Amino acid sequence: MPTRRRGLLAAAVTAATIAGCGGGDEPAGATATTTPAPAATASAPADEAQAADAGALRRDRFDSARAWKELTRQVELGPRPAGSDVLRGLAGRLRDELPRGRFERVPGHPGLRNVVGKVRGSKPAIVVAAHYDTKDLPGFVGANDGAAGTAVVMELAAALDRAPRPKDAREVRFVLFDGEEATDDSRPFEETGIRGSKAYAKRHDGELKALILLDFVGAKGLRIQREALSDEGLWRRLRAAAARVGAESAFPGGVGQPITDDHVPFLERGVPAIDLIQWPYDCWHQPCDDLTQVEERSLDLTGETVYELIRTLRKK
Repeated sequence: MPTRRRGLLAAAVTAATIAGCGGGDEPAGATATTTPAPAATASAPADEAQAADAGALRRDRFDSARAWKELTRQVELGPRPAGSDVLRGLAGRLRDELPRGRFERVPGHPGLRNVVGKVRGSKPAIVVAAHYDTKDLPGFVGANDGAAGTAVVMELAAALDRAPRPKDAREVRFVLFDGEEATDDSRPFEETGIRGSKAYAKRHDGELKALILLDFVGAKGLRIQREALSDEGLWRRLRAAAARVGAESAFPGGVGQPITDDHVPFLERGVPAIDLIQWPYDCWHQPCDDLTQVEERSLDLTGETVYELIRTLRKK
């Protein structure tokens, strides 16, 4: 297993006016190259968190059963690396199912395409994103690492498209990044990875209010702390949204490690961005990242929370 998940953060992010710190993310047992972030402190005792998880959410606007079906459909396709015929076929279906769906090419990377859609509203826009490719590894189907985030984005798009739109609602864009996974693990991750997000951030510079990235959001017993590079103010609003819908136990207090991921190109351009990623993840880039590691409940917790966050971001 490689000694790091997603390389060191570019120096430009350190200089940007964002919350968080630079550094890389190391799997458990690796030798870190930066000082780890402080350990998390739970926002509620374990028994209270378990009780909250067992109960029904206070909102029901996100169809977790449909999201789960989308996740399983992707996993059943098998490996879906960037540029593959399988991924191209998946991209066509996702485009057709997104509201106002279309492709955006990734300059400099022939064959790579971001899948984008939107619901109309005022600008600057909110982006909800995930990557839909999987690491090019034999037998790797990416149930949590790719399919889960994509499934939640797709169902959020459907839910928001059919919901009444307040007059002050912001435009919401749904973006599925191609080419997130690196092609050469001997080089820094950002050199051969996050290709789709770098292209989108550059092309739409100045158009965006915030980015909400959904990465590892499907694992059983969901517990996601703030990833250290993620914007502190936007993360506070996410946790407040989670509390309102009854999903607070899934987003406990504390700060996790910094991870170079698809949110970084947006942070570098001054866009407040957060990365919803449960890390460490034992099945990262392993064949065991299959349906046995994920559950519908986690998709529901994520979906209802992000829906509520988007609803409140139309203000200010």
